[in-house]
Formats: sequence, structure tokens, C-alpha cells
Amino acid sequence: MKPGMATSPTLPPLRGRVQQGAMLAPTTWFRVGGPADWLVRPADLDDLLLLLRDKPAALPLVTIGAASNLLVRDGGVRGIVLKLARGFADIVVEADGIVAGAAALDATVAEHAASAGLGGLAFLSGIPGSIGGAVAMNAGAYGAEVKDVLDWAEIATPTGLVRLAADELGFSYRRARLPEGGVVVRARFRAMPGDAAAIAEQMRAIRTAREETQPVRARTGGSTFKNPDGHKAWALIDAAGGRGLRRGEAQVSEKHCNFLLNLGGASAADLEGLGEDVREKVHAMSGMALEWEIKRIGEVLP
Repeated sequence: MKPGMATSPTLPPLRGRVQQGAMLAPTTWFRVGGPADWLVRPADLDDLLLLLRDKPAALPLVTIGAASNLLVRDGGVRGIVLKLARGFADIVVEADGIVAGAAALDATVAEHAASAGLGGLAFLSGIPGSIGGAVAMNAGAYGAEVKDVLDWAEIATPTGLVRLAADELGFSYRRARLPEGGVVVRARFRAMPGDAAAIAEQMRAIRTAREETQPVRARTGGSTFKNPDGHKAWALIDAAGGRGLRRGEAQVSEKHCNFLLNLGGASAADLEGLGEDVREKVHAMSGMALEWEIKRIGEVLP
């Protein structure tokens, strides 16, 4: 459906873009995955609140952001896939912080902070995703996490918009506790005045470290598994002989073996199956059960 004609028998009359049967592969970093029953990009906050309030209760809804840490299975996703876009990407620089919309990229927020001479947010430049996802999963890199710098997040729910302080979000490792059916739409991050040149140099060092140690230009999904307490997932995978392991056109990166790669023709099943192969190898070698960090959604093809 074209923008401005976003109506259907099952969804409320939205002003944003609604597509039925939209393929999700082009929206993800892995470039794999089947169709969504409905792919919805609300026009603005009011449009989103209308959707959450009036969508059929039996119709499931899942939110995706930059889809940098997401694997969509080949059978696609039933119900609504919600993607916040331009109406949710504003960034406002304040004297001691940044207010950013959920669709703003983490790296872009870091760049705005650096340009304003605000320190403490450079770590966001090392997280390949958007602010909504960063809050929802307490994203972190280079010694810092979202919970360390978040003041508050605004969350759209079926009953309206709520603003929750960081200590109300139940942050833990790669997880936040959002209200039932809630979608992060905006967040404020604390920052402190600093030397702009020093902040820019810190960000340059982070970018260089990423490029030297991670397959940043490949079709990948970021860190595949969470780090178990006291251990690094990549080291466990390496010790178990997982570096370079393949299943079809899916491969464990030889550069950083906590990354899975789509070499060009992999399916979601290939990637997920390879991940399970890695988990089995690590468990057999160390007795440790790696937990997926990549979010996997949708149905497996029969």
C-alpha cells in the first residue's frame, strides 16, 4: 500500500506506510528472512499510539530497529512487524545531554555529542544499531552500557505514553524490562562537557578498533552470543574449533568468531543452524551453554 492509503480490514486507519506481505530480508543486516504479514512504519507518535491501542488483540506485534542484531527466519513473521522510521529520528542537543528518537542511529547520537563537546557517549559509536534497540537491550561496548548514561526513556504502550527513569527499567546484561506491549520512542542520555578534540579522538579509536577486530563490512548480525559470566564468547568458540566453521554459505567469521556471516547465499536456517552447531561445540568442549544475543523472530520453513 502507498503512504496515505494505509488502511486494511484488520488494522486501524494509519497515516504511515503499511505493506502487506513485505519481504523483511532487505531491512536486515544479514539480508535474509521471509515476509511479514504486515510491515508498518507509523507516521509519528500519534499514529503509533493509535496502532498499539486499536490493533486486533489477537494480532501479534514485534518491533525491529536497524535490524543489526536480528535474524528473521525464512518462513517470515506472522502479525505486525513495526519499524520506526523518520518520524522518530530527531536528535536534540542539550547543555548536559542528548535527547534522541528511537530510530536515530547510535553512532549518529555519538557524533552529535562529540560535535557539541559532550563526553560520555562515545561508546555508542561502537554499537551498530538504533537508540530504541539500544535501550531495549541495554546495549553496551567498550566498557559502558546504556544503563550507565540513560536518564529516562519514553515508551508508547496500548494505554498511552509513559516516561520511565532508568532505575524503573530493570536493566540487566543485554536486557531491559519494558511495560507490556511497550515500544521505546525517545530517550535522554546524560553527558558532560569535555574537550571536543579528545572526544573525537576517542571515537576515532573506537572505529579503528572495530574495523581491525570485527567484520564490519560483511553481512552479519553483530555479536551472536552473550558473554557468559567471567568468560568471553569468542574465546570459548575459538577454543572449541569454531573459527571459520561453515554451513552452506553461512560462516563463523575468522576475524572475530562471535560473528556469523552471510557469504552471499545463506538462508536464515543456515545461519541459525550454524549458530546451534557452535553452541554444541562449545558445550561439548567446556560444558558451557552459550545464550543467543542475536534476536531471532519468525517461523522456520517446513
